[in-house]
Amino acid sequence: MTQTNNKQTRAAEKILRRVKHLRDFMLPDEIPLLDVPAIWDSGKEQRSTPCDVIVTNQRLLGYYAVDFPRKRHFLEELPLSTITTVTLRHKTYEPLFRELMVSNAQRKIYIRTSRSRIETLYAALHSATEEYASAAPTTFEETLPAQKTPGTTSTTSVFGRQDIRTSFSQSPLAIVILFVGGLVLEVIASSLWLATQSIQVGLPLLIAGLVAVLTAIFLSRQKQ
Repeated sequence: MTQTNNKQTRAAEKILRRVKHLRDFMLPDEIPLLDVPAIWDSGKEQRSTPCDVIVTNQRLLGYYAVDFPRKRHFLEELPLSTITTVTLRHKTYEPLFRELMVSNAQRKIYIRTSRSRIETLYAALHSATEEYASAAPTTFEETLPAQKTPGTTSTTSVFGRQDIRTSFSQSPLAIVILFVGGLVLEVIASSLWLATQSIQVGLPLLIAGLVAVLTAIFLSRQKQ
């Protein structure tokens, strides 16, 4: 047990040294257990936020801090004791990234990162909620008239995996292929133009490449 605690302490100190100013935002007796770089989407911001996703013995955090060009930080949290659902989502045609949906009674957080990191995060959350959140069961209080006693309901976190099938045309992979293909067509068109000194030879490919690039940009912005 002592060896495990020492290992946990060393890992926590390593995270606190690596993640800038994180120590300033820790709660009393809070210990960071895992830190992975990921994309955090809570719906509060206009777009997703690249940050450190940190699992502690009390909370799930999305966090970053920078000092230049001006000092600022990003911090969003979900207490472990309030988490009700953790779903590992695999979307069709997204070979590089996996998505973790974490929710409680009030909100949902979507976390995206590489497959290996999302699996590590999923396992760490599973372990942390079982070990730490169970010691302090979640309760929800409903505001009732003064003569009635507020009721409480305990919640249990549910972990699961989900395959999400999407059309290829709307997938990030299709958008990347369309964008890169458009650039390749433009390069070929420019090469033909220079080689033949005739704009009529390269113009159709140039137009096709431009349309492909603009379409990819449009689809990408639609998904944000």
